[in-house]
Amino acid sequence: MDNEIQQKLARYESFVNEGLRKDLKDTLDARDTIYDQISEYLKLAKDIEVIKDNGLKEMKTQVDLGSNFYVQAKIPDTKHIFVNVGFGFHAELTLDEALEFIKKKEVHLQKKAALFTEKASQIRAHIKLVLEAMAEIMKLDRTPGPRSFNV
Repeated sequence: MDNEIQQKLARYESFVNEGLRKDLKDTLDARDTIYDQISEYLKLAKDIEVIKDNGLKEMKTQVDLGSNFYVQAKIPDTKHIFVNVGFGFHAELTLDEALEFIKKKEVHLQKKAALFTEKASQIRAHIKLVLEAMAEIMKLDRTPGPRSFNV
């Protein structure tokens, strides 16, 4: 294999490893973050259903202050809750309003996750295409070229 072809292959390999694979990881991480948000909203919906089904007027619970550090909290009135509606804003909603918001938010987040999944599939296809091109270059380099005969 001559030096020029080796340099081209090294550039392609660098493009795959430093560009495409990094983009793929970032895309999958973003999608996983969205799935985590969906999970949190579904947990909240389940908790709201428990409150409604049991007719709880007040309750005691554990609140995460961050880094999995929990403290006990007493909720004197369960008619309204504060829900993270995005961009750092929280809205005070009734339980029914919160459930309706969660349904809409879940649909929105599922669509967003699907976009990231599609983007990840495209990046995987690009990686496969570049790797196949590299294999073809290596195969062509090993194949003897057409021979000319003097007649």
